[in-house]
Amino acid sequence: MPVHRIYLDHAATTPVRREVREAMLPYLGDDAFGNPSSGHHFGRQARAGLENARAQVAAALGVPVHEVLFTSGGTEADNMAVLGAAMLQLGESGGTPHLVSSPTEHKAVLAALHEAERLGARVTLLPVDADGVVALAALDEQLAHRATGKSPTLVSVMWVNNETGVIQPVPEIAARCAAAGVPFHTDAVQAFGKLPVDLKAVPVASAVISAHKIGGPKGVGAIFVRDRKGVQGMVHGGGQQGGLRPGTENVAGAVGLGVAAELAAQEQPANCARYQEIRDAIEAAIRAAVPDLVVHGAGAPRAPNILNMSAPGVDSEALLMHLDLAGLACASGSACSTGAVEPSHVLTAMGVPRDLAIAAVRMSVGSLSTMDQVPHIARTFARCVAKVRQLREALARA
Repeated sequence: MPVHRIYLDHAATTPVRREVREAMLPYLGDDAFGNPSSGHHFGRQARAGLENARAQVAAALGVPVHEVLFTSGGTEADNMAVLGAAMLQLGESGGTPHLVSSPTEHKAVLAALHEAERLGARVTLLPVDADGVVALAALDEQLAHRATGKSPTLVSVMWVNNETGVIQPVPEIAARCAAAGVPFHTDAVQAFGKLPVDLKAVPVASAVISAHKIGGPKGVGAIFVRDRKGVQGMVHGGGQQGGLRPGTENVAGAVGLGVAAELAAQEQPANCARYQEIRDAIEAAIRAAVPDLVVHGAGAPRAPNILNMSAPGVDSEALLMHLDLAGLACASGSACSTGAVEPSHVLTAMGVPRDLAIAAVRMSVGSLSTMDQVPHIARTFARCVAKVRQLREALARA
């Protein structure tokens, strides 16, 4: 009997929308394949598509067109903002850059911080509460160093956590940084399309989005940079995109991102309501079926599409395997290396006990999700939890 498969990993990636595929096709065929840096007809066609896509992204974010750069995705863009700020200061003044962030950031930011630290920067990670929300008092303490001439070079806090869905108070953080004269960067990859993201109203220095999280193609993203003098490019080459991100642009990918961003911004209010209804129904149904379930970040505002939970007495790797065999595609924040399951760095920073952290599973709803799926999801999850617990008990008795 065929397995009934349900995709619950939209926070990892999303299917490419039909409108996006159709918009990209001319740039993948014989019509508009030219190099956008070429001056002839074919190059001008490619350039027109590229710049139209840039305008679509800019409009979706509420920023000027010239402040949008295309990248290979969120990771490159985060590195450009975080590591680029540190390298710029190291190169210009020889002083010690001071980067302030949080321990629950995406690995793209944390790895960039680690590299900056290796190069001589100082890194401060702000504490978070039990739900993973950054302590604003600790941020104020770092910003207060401006009076001593030792204010941060950059503050970077992600808008929505990719594992828990917890929303950081980004508008408030950005306002405090702006008042202190400190640039603020945010990874908005999980926020854009799920929350209202209007950068006209939020004084960020830079922000990042990624196409494949919003129905676009993989391998393309964008960074908004308010002041290009505050960022150093990570790639060296020609003069494309003002020299900050040189190299022949991924025209088809950028076109796909442009359409996906335009649609995501237009549909955000309706999608937000639909996703939250489905996510909340899944959460309620699973809580009823697994009474000792622990939902992480439940005490804070969360994005409407993400549910991170632990069933005590299981480990996520075993549970995910059983869920996949039963047809549910979910994710885990844990990393399996050398045969040992390590707890999520996000949940660890939140103070979640190890036994619950290694049990954490993330479900994320999206375009493929429907309310009709909810009962089957809850039944299947409860059945798989019971099976993993039984196997664990049997092994303990052996």
